[in-house]
Amino acid sequence: MGTHVIEAGFPVNSEAEFESVSDIAAATDTTVCGLARVVDKDVEAALDSGVELVHVFVSTSDVQLADSMHASREEAVERAVESVERVKEAGAQAMFSPMDATRTDVDFLAEILSAVDEAGVDWVNVPDTTGVATPTRFASLIREIGQHTDARIDVHAHDDFGLATANAMAGFEAGAAQAQVSVNGIGERAGNAAFEEVVMAAESLYDVDTGIDSTRITELSRMVEEASDIPVPANKPVVGRNAFSHESGIHAAGVIENTDTFEPGVMTPDMVGAQREFVLGKHTGTHSVRKRLEESGFVPRDAEVRDITRRVKDYGAEKERVTVDVLTRFAREAGVERADEGNDEEEEEVRA
Repeated sequence: MGTHVIEAGFPVNSEAEFESVSDIAAATDTTVCGLARVVDKDVEAALDSGVELVHVFVSTSDVQLADSMHASREEAVERAVESVERVKEAGAQAMFSPMDATRTDVDFLAEILSAVDEAGVDWVNVPDTTGVATPTRFASLIREIGQHTDARIDVHAHDDFGLATANAMAGFEAGAAQAQVSVNGIGERAGNAAFEEVVMAAESLYDVDTGIDSTRITELSRMVEEASDIPVPANKPVVGRNAFSHESGIHAAGVIENTDTFEPGVMTPDMVGAQREFVLGKHTGTHSVRKRLEESGFVPRDAEVRDITRRVKDYGAEKERVTVDVLTRFAREAGVERADEGNDEEEEEVRA
């Protein structure tokens, strides 16, 4: 699909994960990245796995330094610099993350980023590890970080408050060159910025050519949904099954006339490999009923459309799903003529 970087895993985690990362690195021309703590064995495992980019990280917020990493600020800086230098000595690209950056003292953040910058780091990743950033604050932080590094900036947003995609886009606006995303937004806790949302926001709202084949986004989403066993909510942006569905009579009538009336316009179903659907239920209007009847081969009169619309609304109000079979039954009960039945009668009259 043209994805620029695949962060394939944490090679030191287990033999199985090491092998997975190695297999992915050997199987694609896309840049493959391996994750590593600022620990020698982690860095060596990542380098041995054959990745082109090693992503090293260390906690920088006081709470994580004290109660997760159990290290001082000075130790964090020393280990970060040593890890970046080792990666660069091995001929790989280095990315550095100050974990929990959005809860880190800004002066210390500047100190550690300046230190890894001097060590030759290629990328600085700015993680909103606990999802507490807001777009305005995050953009301000990215601009501040840009003053302390010559490296390219990458952003990593979590969705604890539903702001991950917005924060990723705010990062881009403030000068970030890359965002870390996951398909369907899956990840720790509430997840990460969603691949499909960030790509389509960049393409459709910012008019940026990402190089991603967006027509396979829905296909990819379904594949990951099945493999991960994490269901995609029906109302999930871009890839949810309701993303391009219309039930409201006002909405459906407008979309039938001109799709731009009640869809973004700059993002269409075909752009993401999806299909538009007119859902029948308690909010359905006559336009949708007529369209679905005609698609099912019926030739309804106005009075028949009104009759069937009433039946659909009543059925939907009972929280029942109005399937094509149900609609066909309503049409039969109302005596609606099918197109092929009308043709047969005409043929019989001609023969007579």
